Amino acid sequence: MSDTTTTTERAPSVYVPSTEALATVLAPGARPPRPSALSASLTFGWRALLKIKHVPEQLFDVTAFPIIMVLMFTYLFGGALADSPRDYLQFFLPGIMVTSVVMITMYTGIGLNTDIEKGIFDRFRTLPVWRPAALVGMIFGDVLRYILAAVVILSVGLVLGFRPDGGVLGVAAGIGLLVVFSFAFSWVWTFFGLVLRSEKSVMGVSMMVLFPLTFLSNVFVEPSTMPGWLQAFVKVNPITHLVASVRAAMAGSSDPSNTMWLLLWSAGFVVVFGTLTMYRYNRR
Repeated sequence: MSDTTTTTERAPSVYVPSTEALATVLAPGARPPRPSALSASLTFGWRALLKIKHVPEQLFDVTAFPIIMVLMFTYLFGGALADSPRDYLQFFLPGIMVTSVVMITMYTGIGLNTDIEKGIFDRFRTLPVWRPAALVGMIFGDVLRYILAAVVILSVGLVLGFRPDGGVLGVAAGIGLLVVFSFAFSWVWTFFGLVLRSEKSVMGVSMMVLFPLTFLSNVFVEPSTMPGWLQAFVKVNPITHLVASVRAAMAGSSDPSNTMWLLLWSAGFVVVFGTLTMYRYNRR
């Protein structure tokens, strides 16, 4: 009997919080409003920029790579295709700007695939925000990379002797068209980033697509110098429409036909691959 009493006396007491204590801890009141689609997307875009802050080596592809491209192709082809590298630069720089920025878009899919492998996107999907915000925000963050790459290439071109007749407004219009297309084209790699199993697969597929699109175009030479069968492909190549539109803008003129096709291609990429991306993302 004494043992039972001793055991009972030693039993720890259970603390039951009062109603007032619970109310203080749980902070009663109206729940904060659900963030809008734009607000959530911009927040995830800011996350993409913070990744660059913590890993600045990510900017190599938008700084060193474009400089190498400009210098290499200007002095490699300039003397052979024009009277001098400086003359060739007037024709070539808008094209190499397009090539460099469009190639950078593949890193959107690679970064997405890496985040998925780490399980980060599984956490994002549990948040009470607009479901596509993580994907849209990631591409918003990449837009800054596209602008930075274009500015780097333009700066190098100006040092080498490139003089756009369109002035500041023409250059801004050309870069604007390039950014619009790159944003739309990024949805292609976002889809592949969701479908393919590794970042190496995403890179392999993207290079297999990007090299024919960029080199079989009007970036380096006029299509009129190409065989007829190749001209047929070059004329319908979206990169050809983009380069022609950017060249015209920087030259101070306009190319309504190519610009119209450029905007149609951009809208098509967003509608088709944006829809496929959301379908795949919601069913992972």
